[in-house]
Amino acid sequence: MAAYVSVGSEPGTHALRKALRARGVRVLLPVLLEDDDLDWGEDEGPERLAPARRGLLEPEGPRLGPEAVIRADVVLLPGLAVDRRGMRLGRGGGSYDRVLARLAGAGADPALVVLLYDGELLEEVPEEGHDRPVHAAVTPSGLHRFTPRPR
Repeated sequence: MAAYVSVGSEPGTHALRKALRARGVRVLLPVLLEDDDLDWGEDEGPERLAPARRGLLEPEGPRLGPEAVIRADVVLLPGLAVDRRGMRLGRGGGSYDRVLARLAGAGADPALVVLLYDGELLEEVPEEGHDRPVHAAVTPSGLHRFTPRPR
């Protein structure tokens, strides 16, 4: 599974990551590269995270390369909002747009899931040609699944 370390007011990922590691699930965490693409490292717990650019926390261990994400069965994506079609509004850096393009280019089809608060599930968010829909959003009120539409 590929996840991320929540920061600020984002829905927390710590307990989820801890539970997954306890079950023996290999959890990958992003490492922000200078060009804003993402490399990946293994989640070895909070004591093995280091401060990074943009106030992020990143794994201290070996880097696995940007392509490591294509082997994930589930990719947990950060987002500001998701609409009822499954379109995700990111923070504007394009890092996860690159991840989604990398997955599509490799023919990988992991479950794409976004953690949100209930008020961040909207009727519609702006969409650009490179945007790809996610499969589900998890909010405090429950799991919201989206029907993929043809591109």
